[in-house]
Formats: sequence, structure tokens, C-alpha cells
Amino acid sequence: MGLLAAANLVGALAHAQNSPRVRFVTSDGEFVVELYPDKAPKTVENFLQYVRDKHYDGTIFHRVIESFMIQGGGFDAQYRQKPTRPPIAHEGREALARGGPLNVNGTIAMARTNDPNSATAQFFINVKDNDFLNPTPIPPGDPVPRFEYQGRVFENVPRANLLAAPQLFGYVAFGKVVSGLDVVSKIKSKPTGAGGPFPTDVPRTPVVIVSATELR
Repeated sequence: MGLLAAANLVGALAHAQNSPRVRFVTSDGEFVVELYPDKAPKTVENFLQYVRDKHYDGTIFHRVIESFMIQGGGFDAQYRQKPTRPPIAHEGREALARGGPLNVNGTIAMARTNDPNSATAQFFINVKDNDFLNPTPIPPGDPVPRFEYQGRVFENVPRANLLAAPQLFGYVAFGKVVSGLDVVSKIKSKPTGAGGPFPTDVPRTPVVIVSATELR
């Protein structure tokens, strides 16, 4: 092994050792997620604080779409929404600029409303590559000379307009499943239907997060 390759390997191992991990024990098995505070520090700290506060214990995966993602962390087994802290600022583009993960199979990301800065406690795990959820980088310039989005070309767009466009923010991926992906696959395959206030996509047999624990 060359010196450069050896150095890269040492760096990767050190990164892995320094990355916090969270073990989820569910009614369908266990999985572990590794988080990247060097890529999305605000998002990771927010998520870990909910873990430390035991917010996720007793919550369910209330939205499961086999060809998309599994979402949880907001409702208990009686479909009561749990109180949360104020929402956090979106840091998707910053995370990508730091080499953060994309919304691909096995990554964990924050759920939110149509307001990009509305993420609180709910999260989802991608069960396929969902490129359309990734934040859209804004090219340099003001105005931006040329910008392509969903097959359309825009020219000389004020930079502030692009930076503020809600559809360009995407969703902040901040870690990935490093063990127990088979459990995630088991959850995504659950038969779903109506449940509580939700008309669709709720597992007919509840999938409960028994505990979420930060690993030291």
C-alpha cells in the first residue's frame, strides 16, 4: 500500500471512530445509524439532543412507502404528536459543500414541511436513491448567468431569488445506516393503510421505536 493510500485509510478510520452512532431498537429489530457532525453540525446536534432526551422512545414509523422512505419520530403508538423544540435552520447546501451524504439508499435525513426551515424531530431513512430530494447548488454569479432545473434553463436570475426558492432547498441528509439495513428493508415492506389521522402509508402492524440510544 502506498503512503497516500495508507494516509487516506487512516483518515477514514479516524473519521469513522469520531462519528457518533445511534442504535435504534424497534419492534422489528435493531439498526445503527452513523452521523456526520462535520458535515451537518446543527442537524446532528439537534437529532442527538432528541435522542438524549429520549424523545424517540415509544414513537412509531407512521409513514412507510416501500419505493421511497420510512419516516418516524413524531407520533406515539396512539398517534399523539409529541411536543418538540423550535425548528432548526436548514443547512443542506452547506452540508453538501462539506462533502455530506446525498439522499441515497440507507441515508438518514430530516423530515420537514414545505417550509425549508421547519425540521424538528421527525426523520426519514431513504430506502432507494432519491436524487430529487437533494439540495440544489446555486452556481456563482449575481445575477446567475445560467441555471438549469428540471429540464428548464433560466438566464440572468438574481442570486437571492434562487437562494430563497423553497423547491431548491432539498432535504438534509446527515448520516447513514451502518448496520441493520435488513431491518430497514423489513420495515419498508410492511403492508400499509390508514391509521390515526393518516389516510395512507401507515403500517397495519405498528413499528415501534422501543429505544434510541447514543453509542459511546
